Amino acid sequence: MAVTVRPDKKVIDDLLVKCYEVDSAQRLKPTAFMDMAQEMAYQAAAAMKFGYDELIVKNMAWVLSRMRFRFLKAPVWGEEVEIRTWHRGAFGPFFVRDFEVLDKEGRRMIEATSSWVIIDVDSRRMARPEEVLPKEDTSCSDFAIETPAGKVMMPRGVEPELVTTHKVAYSDIDLVGHTNNARYVAWALDCLEYGEAGIQVEEVEIVFHHEARPGEEISLYRAQKDGWTFVEGRREDVQVFCVRIRNI
Repeated sequence: MAVTVRPDKKVIDDLLVKCYEVDSAQRLKPTAFMDMAQEMAYQAAAAMKFGYDELIVKNMAWVLSRMRFRFLKAPVWGEEVEIRTWHRGAFGPFFVRDFEVLDKEGRRMIEATSSWVIIDVDSRRMARPEEVLPKEDTSCSDFAIETPAGKVMMPRGVEPELVTTHKVAYSDIDLVGHTNNARYVAWALDCLEYGEAGIQVEEVEIVFHHEARPGEEISLYRAQKDGWTFVEGRREDVQVFCVRIRNI
């Protein structure tokens, strides 16, 4: 991936939607977008000199804490798109990064905002911005979604149902040894009803509370309210993540 850094601090790349990134209707899967976004986040951070290589020598790593994205129009198999990302700066304990995917005519297809923390790989403590970020300003004040991703909780007054239990395995694990962020959404999507028309997702918002590691069993609970499907992953009594999904 050869990214381009623009004067406004946005990092861009051109991508082709591949066959293994789409569903049976040839629409880009939400999890495939999350994979794209994660790679772009790593590439953009590296271009700004606070990427994986700069952090790992300090025994630190970026960890996604929250994310919200909307599909305005799903890219399809074989379509050429442009993905953009930029660092919006610190908001409380989080570093906010936004994304957008555009078609060849420059029309926005996907918009997203994400909140990250930097942790010590061994102690899991959070790092301060001055420990990692360069002194020069690398942020851009634009936004794809104005309000950063918020908390997601199971709705009150609705009894969630246990759908299934997933044992964390090799295919779930990322480069820092815990479950890749897109896998949580994959587990949640697998809890939705899958009809003849498939699943056409409009919006996803997720919050990550605790890591899931190889061999752990995560119980997946589902509830529905006001047009949203909520899926919560629990390790015994500990909430690992909670996601809400709106279908078209």
